[in-house]
Amino acid sequence: MSVRIAIRAVARGALLVACVAVPVTAARAQGTGPSPEPAAATQSAPDAKPSFDIYGFAMLDMGHNFTQIDPDWYDTLRLTKLPAVKDEFGKDNSTFSGVRQSRLGFKSSTPTELGDLKTTFEFELFGTGVDSGQTTFRLRHAWGELGHFGAGQYWSPFTDPDAFPNSLEYWGPTGLAWYRNVQVRWTPVSDAHKTFMVALERPGASGDGGVYADRIELQNIKPRFPVPDFSAAFKEMAGWGYLRIAGQLRYIKWDDTLADAFDLSGSTTGWGINLSSNVNAGKHDVLRLAFVSGAGIQNAMNDSPVDVGIKLQPGNTVTPITGEAVPIEAVSLFLDHSWNAKTTTAIGYSMQDNHNTDGQAPDAFHIGHYMLGNVLYSPVKNAMVGGEFQWGRRENNSDGFHSDGVKIQFSFKYNFSVKLGGQ
Repeated sequence: MSVRIAIRAVARGALLVACVAVPVTAARAQGTGPSPEPAAATQSAPDAKPSFDIYGFAMLDMGHNFTQIDPDWYDTLRLTKLPAVKDEFGKDNSTFSGVRQSRLGFKSSTPTELGDLKTTFEFELFGTGVDSGQTTFRLRHAWGELGHFGAGQYWSPFTDPDAFPNSLEYWGPTGLAWYRNVQVRWTPVSDAHKTFMVALERPGASGDGGVYADRIELQNIKPRFPVPDFSAAFKEMAGWGYLRIAGQLRYIKWDDTLADAFDLSGSTTGWGINLSSNVNAGKHDVLRLAFVSGAGIQNAMNDSPVDVGIKLQPGNTVTPITGEAVPIEAVSLFLDHSWNAKTTTAIGYSMQDNHNTDGQAPDAFHIGHYMLGNVLYSPVKNAMVGGEFQWGRRENNSDGFHSDGVKIQFSFKYNFSVKLGGQ
């Protein structure tokens, strides 16, 4: 049975817009990397007239997986989807190809007496959740903002989009805070030097019944989120780059609805700090750095396991087990290098360490390591071809097992953008 505290809050959705529409010299790979801080006031001078942009790209990925992974995630290197036991997903060596990273978006800007009204709607074809493995519609951003206030689905303030390297692999580094969420946001400070924002976000968390997952008592545990998640971020820019610090706080409850001798109801608090930076290391190099520490924030990470684990309470006959926010530390260190105006390389390492609770199963996800290196070439503006090597490792909680992922990937990407009105 599973103390499924529930609900992997869909959370992933929101901005990106402008960076995809901007003409490129050496084109970015996935399109998830460097993007402006999501606030109207940080963008370039507004148009005096209404404007409407259509943008996106067509992208083909082809490659070979030298090991094995959950078939629903055949074209990614998600460490949580690597085998937890030997040959869990069959035999090694498989080839993949697809166009799931292709993307289409729209954005508008309309002058009003209260400032510019800006909207963004963007989707891609990378199926997740019940659509895992499919080429299908997936909403990324449904966002609007007027002055300092915004609402919709967008990057969570806990996420720093600029910490993502210029990679071909869709899912990316395991140690990044990385998600989009439904939210209401206020950005009281936003200029060329500083940005500060706060948001109330859609709550969510996932739970692990661990070694008691099959017990019937846990089948009647119902999750509940009495208040929204709270997040905030502050960013200061300088000539060398920027420093950004973000935080998140959440309250998670679960109710025992089974009338028996036990009362397994409980609650826990999740929290996290995300310290990130871009450092301009010369004219041709950018270091993208991030460090995350917290507990019960796994669903705010790019590829982490559950937020709440089972904790034993020996001697407590009424509540012999409870839930505990799983602590996590994570780092991400990448270098983006420009060889010239048409050729770039990204290389780096990322990891996460989950401090499993004493009731989690021996094969529960514990530590993940992730590395990649690539060469990307843009023969003309808005076209890119590249190759990338990816390696990752999953380590289990306590049974000593680990599994590796080894992939090569080649991608072809063609950007487009059209702007109507404005000026």
